[in-house]
Amino acid sequence: MLNIEDIRALCSDETIKATHHFTDRLIKRGIEYDDIIHAIMNGEIIEHYPDDYPYPSALIFGQTIEHDNIHVVAGLGDGELYLITAYYPSLAKWENDYKTRKAVE
Repeated sequence: MLNIEDIRALCSDETIKATHHFTDRLIKRGIEYDDIIHAIMNGEIIEHYPDDYPYPSALIFGQTIEHDNIHVVAGLGDGELYLITAYYPSLAKWENDYKTRKAVE
């Protein structure tokens, strides 16, 4: 299972791999790259996805530099950190803590 310390250890420009999907989502959602790094370095893992392909990944809850809540999905593999997607969580899907998914009715 991934841990936040391992993710942070690879959170540098030399070891980060951003997928095309990730870059596209950042642009469409108006999210800055520096906010992603800030969220990873100061956030916490709230969900694990051990069966993701090609590498296990995790959902990180953090905040942007301006203190907006943000979610980042990142995976580890072959000594690199893969940034998969990022988004601003919505209260429609998340509880007030933005860490707990609302139950599906």
